[in-house]
Amino acid sequence: MKSFFDAIKRRISVYAFLAACLAISTGCHAAAPTILYTNNFDNLATGKLPEELLVLDGNFSIQESDGNKFLELPGAPLDTFGVLFGPAESNGWAITVAIFGTSAGRRAPTIGPGLNGAGGYKLLSAPGKRTLEIWKGDKLLAAKPYTWESGWTIFKLQVRKTSDGKTKIEGKAWKQGAVEPSGWLVEAEDSEQPPAGRAAVYGSPFSGTPIRFDNIRIERIE
Repeated sequence: MKSFFDAIKRRISVYAFLAACLAISTGCHAAAPTILYTNNFDNLATGKLPEELLVLDGNFSIQESDGNKFLELPGAPLDTFGVLFGPAESNGWAITVAIFGTSAGRRAPTIGPGLNGAGGYKLLSAPGKRTLEIWKGDKLLAAKPYTWESGWTIFKLQVRKTSDGKTKIEGKAWKQGAVEPSGWLVEAEDSEQPPAGRAAVYGSPFSGTPIRFDNIRIERIE
């Protein structure tokens, strides 16, 4: 009788193992996210911007260094500049972008992406305050401690609708080459329904050095 139950246990173990393998295999074939827009600028000629990029302000241009092309904002004049691109959406979307900046003494650029148009949401690194901030237009919604370093930084900003009808804005940033943070570094809520608008990147060259933008990716989220 004991050998009978031992055989049953072994068979159950085999079935459990096969079920686990099937679950892993199914997870590996999960549906890929819907890509709304991508641009790494590699196929664009240096110099003048293509018509798909709408400059809000600033002398943006396509430049190249060491075989890599990118969107560049010069280090002068000193102001806040931005450029819009991609489709117009209201919520359920996210942008990821690599942004390069350098400090000069105690001066450092303010940089980051945006969603929902010029008056929409922005995720900005503010090195002078050592914070990562979420803005809606000219209104600060949230700020969390964050230490920015010169070089390439990856920013991710997403906007989604919550079950209670509010808008959730979430952002993170990390050094290129480092591991992406598992959670969001800064979050905010907005009781208003955001208007549809295009994605953007922004830069304020406080350090007097150029700001570069590359590997833009906009995707649909659940």
